[in-house]
Amino acid sequence: MTGRLPLLTRRGDTLRYDREKSIVSILNRRLYPAEIVWVDCANLEAVAQAIETMVIQGGPPLAYAAGYGLALALDQASDYSLAEQQVVLGQALERLRRTRPTADDLHTILAEAERLALQALNQNQAPNDVVYRYVAGEIQRGDRSAERCGVRAAELLTDGDTVLTVCYPGAAFNWMLYTAVVKQGKQVAVMPTETRPYGQGIRLTASQALEIGSQVTVINDNMSGFCFSRDMISVYITAADRIALDGSIANKVGTYTNAVLAKRHGVPFYVLGYDGPDINTATGAEIPIEERNGDEVLMMNGQRIAPAGVRGYYPAFDVTPPELISSIVTDRGIYRPAMIQRYLDESSDAPLDVIPLLG
Repeated sequence: MTGRLPLLTRRGDTLRYDREKSIVSILNRRLYPAEIVWVDCANLEAVAQAIETMVIQGGPPLAYAAGYGLALALDQASDYSLAEQQVVLGQALERLRRTRPTADDLHTILAEAERLALQALNQNQAPNDVVYRYVAGEIQRGDRSAERCGVRAAELLTDGDTVLTVCYPGAAFNWMLYTAVVKQGKQVAVMPTETRPYGQGIRLTASQALEIGSQVTVINDNMSGFCFSRDMISVYITAADRIALDGSIANKVGTYTNAVLAKRHGVPFYVLGYDGPDINTATGAEIPIEERNGDEVLMMNGQRIAPAGVRGYYPAFDVTPPELISSIVTDRGIYRPAMIQRYLDESSDAPLDVIPLLG
């Protein structure tokens, strides 16, 4: 069936916390869509490992998983003294912050959860309930943000477009396609790169776009230059795991390469910026880049394919400077990269029927 919003659109459909059973359940994105398998995490360490091993992927989803992991740890320590709960809080935060350094959502969620938990402890109250309510509320807020961002991005698409993308750009990409294809009746094709070594493009992006009703053509990560040169791509769109205040973005490695190619061939590059820049990151140079185990790029489907003695190198993200980006689409408006700081001054209730290019 096509013409519907796919499973990965709403984060609450892929992440659950059963407080009675003390289980955080995470949809395994490494197996989806071939299999729908849930990973049940009974403690903080299991949640942290699920984040590290890519069971859950994407800036907002892994941030919410971390938040639920923190709530789980505090729930399991609810019978401890307040002093002991503060120790648990500190240890849990330290563990979760080590999981993925680049995406700012995780660190933003944990920082606010820490503030709320410490506030509760200072008032001789249990912190677990306040952290759980905060994370559950952030999931709902994040879903609204993704929808608004996607609806705005749909206005940038024209009938007949072919969209190149890298990795899986998340829920806003689903909303963008759904709005353009189903609601507005545009023909929009999607060309995701395979995205080695975990295949987010060939699995996640391809399945989501296909369900919505787009024509999908997957290309290998090294084919985009050829496709640009043959005028097979009209728009380049990705998400961003972090946006700096200077308009630089960090996203899945390969994003920068395609941004250079898009600029060379006169193709606009739009970034789905969801809820805007990280106020604590001034420039792209300040974004920490996660370097994963190089052995991951030597594997395919769980089997090593490189000869013995070969080493792998795997920076999971790269940084694209603002001069290569046409505009950044957010839940509050569409911005030129150099003016992304204006997002912080805009209302979160900016009307969707007005699509200004700010800056």
